[in-house]
Amino acid sequence: MPVKTLIRSRTIDHWDAEDVAAWENGNGRIARRNLIWSIFAEHVGFSVWSIWSVMVLFMPQDVYHIDAAGKFYLVAVPTLIGSILRIPYTIAPARFGGRNWTVVSALLLLIPTVLTLWVMNHPETSYTTFMVIAALAGFGGGNFASSMTNINAFYPQRLKGWALGLNAGGGNIGVPLIQLVGLLVIAAIGNTAPEIVCAIYLVLIGAAALCAALFMDNLGNQRSNLGAMAESLRYKHSWVMSFLYIGTFGSFIGFSFAFGQVLQINFLAGGDTPAQASLHAAQIAFIGPLLGSISRPLGGKLSDRIGGGRVTLYTFVAMIFGAGILVAAGVLDDGMAGAATTGQMVAYVVGFILLFILSGIGNGSTYKMIPSIFEAKAQSHAEWSREEKMAWSRSMSGALIGFAGAIGALGGVFINVVLRASYVGEAKSATNAFWVFLAFYVICAFVTWFVFLRLQTSRASAGETIGRVAPVPA
Repeated sequence: MPVKTLIRSRTIDHWDAEDVAAWENGNGRIARRNLIWSIFAEHVGFSVWSIWSVMVLFMPQDVYHIDAAGKFYLVAVPTLIGSILRIPYTIAPARFGGRNWTVVSALLLLIPTVLTLWVMNHPETSYTTFMVIAALAGFGGGNFASSMTNINAFYPQRLKGWALGLNAGGGNIGVPLIQLVGLLVIAAIGNTAPEIVCAIYLVLIGAAALCAALFMDNLGNQRSNLGAMAESLRYKHSWVMSFLYIGTFGSFIGFSFAFGQVLQINFLAGGDTPAQASLHAAQIAFIGPLLGSISRPLGGKLSDRIGGGRVTLYTFVAMIFGAGILVAAGVLDDGMAGAATTGQMVAYVVGFILLFILSGIGNGSTYKMIPSIFEAKAQSHAEWSREEKMAWSRSMSGALIGFAGAIGALGGVFINVVLRASYVGEAKSATNAFWVFLAFYVICAFVTWFVFLRLQTSRASAGETIGRVAPVPA
């Protein structure tokens, strides 16, 4: 029988995602409804989190008196704050209810959006104030952890890769969408009306909060707390997954925030005016995050079929190749000691977009691996009942999703800091940063193989076969 929802409180007292009969008789529809509105709220959160990757395109140096190095810090600080907030946001759905916290976390986005609208109309404001207001955009980064933890509790093991990939991918699309909104404003009016972008998102924030209140549910038997997070970190796999997530999600969010600036710097070096450089950068910048977001559910779906560890390994190997394209283009650019040629700019765009797509696939595969790892560990406790195994696995994976998300987001800070250091160095280009990224992906590929795939026992302890969907017969 399907679980009945209490209309007044919107709370489901007992939820068993692994009960196939209940799933087919109504629970699946309830889970999908919560997934849809969770995606919408998380989507808006990601947009607000990345709002400063758009605002810097509206900030010509002669008006705001902030150089390229200063702008890299403006887009890095929301990433840092968002990563820190993911720890408490992971616990919030179980403490306050998934529906309730989605409403609250959406309304919190009003704070950075209103303040961004105000400060962008006051270019004489101090750089410190800009940094503080940019930091508040980190509220949007926290939304990811609470949304993923909540949806993880709604879905069975056999569908987690797809559901979590879809939830994360739909949220990630908030990054290219706000960049697309910025492009439309710049194309229609120029780089002088950033308040229009902010006004649009004030409306979307209100819609996200209202829809969450009307259509989402709380789960009464959801459990996640700091104790669960501390327990999950006793296992080596938890630390390894957090490290690998720096390479997947850290790449996605870091490149999403920095891609537009890298393009703008190259267009300015090529002779564009600031307004032209902003427009040309905005025309391209949203494509990478869009494709990276779309590819994320694909990573989850592939992992449901062949195992998250294998997909993650193949992804990092391909990312080495993508970073190699950037290195080659950068070396040629540095050798010419001038503005990038058309061919080199094409190589930059191709390399970055390939990395975006692959980071999206890797995001989906790593979030398939996390619940599989703890399901495998739960099955090793023969003395536990089925309900105890399910509750422990869900609690541990939910806690680690938040922690890994926090550590992974720090990768975005790392990318922007490395790019800034590369641009202000003697070479004044991004080539040194590209070498760092390539080396890191080599390490990630080796770690994935060594820990999860090297031996049959490694594959078993990582739950590579758990929840795998059987292929459809030909």
